[in-house]
Amino acid sequence: MRLRFRPLLLLPLFLLRDYDGAERLALYGPDPDLRVAQVALDPRDPTHNRIGDLTYLGGIELKSSDAAFGGFSSLLVEGDAFTLLSDGGNVLRFTMGGDWRPRGPRFGELPGGPGSGWGKVDRDSESMTRDPATGRTWVGFETWNQIWRYDRGFARVEAHAAPPAMAAWPVNYGPESMVRLRSGQFLVIAETESRPHAPGRVALMFSGDPTQQPRRGWRFSYVPPAGYDPSDATELPNGDILVLNRAFALPFNFSNVLTIVPRAAIRPDAVVSGRPIATLAAPLIHDNFEGVAAVREGDATILWLCSDDNQLALQRSLLLKFRLDESPRQKARSPAGGGPSHP
Repeated sequence: MRLRFRPLLLLPLFLLRDYDGAERLALYGPDPDLRVAQVALDPRDPTHNRIGDLTYLGGIELKSSDAAFGGFSSLLVEGDAFTLLSDGGNVLRFTMGGDWRPRGPRFGELPGGPGSGWGKVDRDSESMTRDPATGRTWVGFETWNQIWRYDRGFARVEAHAAPPAMAAWPVNYGPESMVRLRSGQFLVIAETESRPHAPGRVALMFSGDPTQQPRRGWRFSYVPPAGYDPSDATELPNGDILVLNRAFALPFNFSNVLTIVPRAAIRPDAVVSGRPIATLAAPLIHDNFEGVAAVREGDATILWLCSDDNQLALQRSLLLKFRLDESPRQKARSPAGGGPSHP
């Protein structure tokens, strides 16, 4: 049925900044609707739980009838509390124990960001990191190549910046990975942008909060596995950096490789690559994994992965849990520091 609108009803649309006739970005409804189904690492063999250096501990597919649901591009895990951020600025939060049943789901959205907030391009939120001491959260926006800081619980915007070193990064291929290190430094990796006369992807190490000091830091290069692009990163308990890398192949097939980069190798102008520890690819469970988080459970290092379903029926929103089986030498390695210069 064709809908007809009175001219006066259309007037508010033309008064909106940056409105271009596109449909408004979908926001979550007021009543959280979240359902889950447990998934196996290997659909052919539910007892299969080893993949490279990882032990699979379980996982779920997240489902909802809400039109805004899905598209999860980054992940935070603190104890039993989970925060998932979509590439449209929508936030899903819940708690979950060993029974794999999410409790107290809350739907919301970022209180501000680049542009007007009308379209998806205004909330292309692809990376997220947090200071556990203050609850402050930083979000990296592709398209705009900006970093925004929010207070605890995403109640309000506190600061934002467009770091000059990120200004020329390609649209939709910008700050895909961002980690606040325990040292207070921030690591940002471009999805595809490369340094002149250097292999790999541009990586920036900010000396502190990039929304406050966007010019203080230094560059290096991260070289992903051949055919892959970095899609997220996290700091391991020993200070090394785990990078989640993603590849796409036709007709519709995703794969991911997790690599570990020694912290001591990350220095100004260095070219670093990671040691591959696991590959998620068919016939094992696979999808467009874009979020990774590392936490400690007792003496074990736990990795969580989430996938971006692009809000397509052919993909799924997955949340998977693995144990990283580190060697004694890896556990004992201490993190190294780095000096400031200008990116």
